[in-house]
Amino acid sequence: MLYGILSLCWIPLAGFISFLIILSAINKSIGVRKAYVSLLLRIFEYGRNSIESEKTVEDQDPHVELVNGLDTKETTTGSVLINRDAVLLPQAQELTHEKSNVLKKEEINFDFENCLDYVKAGIEAIIEDDVTSRFQAEELKNWNMLTRTNRHYEFISWKITLIWVLGFAVRYSILMPLRVLVCFIGVVFTVISNAFVALIPYRFLRRPLADLCFKITFRLISSSISAVIVFHNKQYKPNSSGFCVANHTTPLDVAILSTDCTFSLIGQRHGGFLGVLQRALARASPHIWFERGEAKDRHLVAERLKQHVSDPSNPPILIFPEGTCINNTSVMQFKKGSFEVGGVIYPVAIKYDPRFGDAFWNSSKYSMMQYLYMMMTSWAIVCDVWYLPPMYRQDGESAIDFANRVKGVIAKQGGLVDLVWDGQLKRMKPKKEWKEIQQIEFANRLKSD
Repeated sequence: MLYGILSLCWIPLAGFISFLIILSAINKSIGVRKAYVSLLLRIFEYGRNSIESEKTVEDQDPHVELVNGLDTKETTTGSVLINRDAVLLPQAQELTHEKSNVLKKEEINFDFENCLDYVKAGIEAIIEDDVTSRFQAEELKNWNMLTRTNRHYEFISWKITLIWVLGFAVRYSILMPLRVLVCFIGVVFTVISNAFVALIPYRFLRRPLADLCFKITFRLISSSISAVIVFHNKQYKPNSSGFCVANHTTPLDVAILSTDCTFSLIGQRHGGFLGVLQRALARASPHIWFERGEAKDRHLVAERLKQHVSDPSNPPILIFPEGTCINNTSVMQFKKGSFEVGGVIYPVAIKYDPRFGDAFWNSSKYSMMQYLYMMMTSWAIVCDVWYLPPMYRQDGESAIDFANRVKGVIAKQGGLVDLVWDGQLKRMKPKKEWKEIQQIEFANRLKSD
């Protein structure tokens, strides 16, 4: 009896798995996710109208008018609440002993009003600075029926409460188990398929099969989070050895981009879930994984990158030069390492739609498993990806200037704020050189007065 039940369950499960793999192999969709996203948009619009109508009723009461005015003030992360002057930005110029000696010899006259600009900038930074807000989840203008995204709107009316309860039941009892199953299928497929491909002795046959397995793997993983991805400017898609450079919001950036193009991945060796994927992918494809100590050796990393790029048959290396996840409202300082090696740079801009789920990974607040749990219980992950024309380092252009030029192009295309700050500021204190630059600038102001 039990054997018969298992046999009946195994047949539809095998059919479901085969169907998923075939769709991923031919890169086709039956349109379920797009229809699902369209339905969500209509539900969100109904919720927005209901919330606004309830607020209109409350606003007619003079006792709650002031409270509502403060509560509904737009404070979306990424919009600048304070129009500040760029007083304390890090500058590119280097400090010299000559400048310091000149300042010591010049007579400096101090007037209290000379420091008011710095006091103003300090108060503005306390209220809202350009760095800290980039490592917090983007607040939405309209509620998306997720309790973790806004201010308890699920209890504003019985209709909204009913929709929220039904949505909660769908996300946790239907979508989450199904997504976990699809993700598990993707991981098992990765391990088995790459192990099989690695046994093929002929390079001309092994390489295309490895590319296909790579794309199927990440298409399955993207399906497990109900990802809806729109690619633009496919004529600029990376197609040869070099560096694909993109802004970084989430570890899922790799999966999003790898659904359409094969890349060589680079990074530190991990354990756990990521470690399983790394070891499986490395069996059949030329990826670059470093031990913790090796990753800090810049010369070793640069040498490995040069060796990879020098072989035109290798896929482009996918790199996120920010070095940390940003909340998709801005692009922060690009590390210059990959821009020093040489070769073509393929810029890519990624912009997520936060209405369906916050893709940003706050690594200081959530572990990888907690983050994956949040993604599995979100509505969907919807994003646009823009391939941009390949860029080359110009004669006489420094690696820093080249990195900033590429960063500016990505920020403009993605509608992101182009910031000069280092993303590692969320883990470290500002550099001493930045403070000294501002001290010299302040001294110059006193001298000129």
